[in-house]
Amino acid sequence: MATVDITREHDLGKEQAKERAQKLADKLAQKLDAKCSWEGDQLHFKRSGADGCITVTDADVRVQVKLGMMLTPMAGMVKSEVQKALDKYLA
Repeated sequence: MATVDITREHDLGKEQAKERAQKLADKLAQKLDAKCSWEGDQLHFKRSGADGCITVTDADVRVQVKLGMMLTPMAGMVKSEVQKALDKYLA
């Protein structure tokens, strides 16, 4: 099992960062057929073989993805895609 864990600082304010995290989650849900739900400042997502959360604070956004055994070989690609998405949505 592999874990992707990326934290990015932002100066958007918590509410705007949450809105952008939702856009990121919408993209994930569409691309990966994942189910997403907010629990406070954490957006949880889950699909077969992968799950994780996006945690939003006043200063940063943290994305954690746990990949099952079948998706572990794709960890590098997943990390790269998450980094690109954070660059796009937190700019």
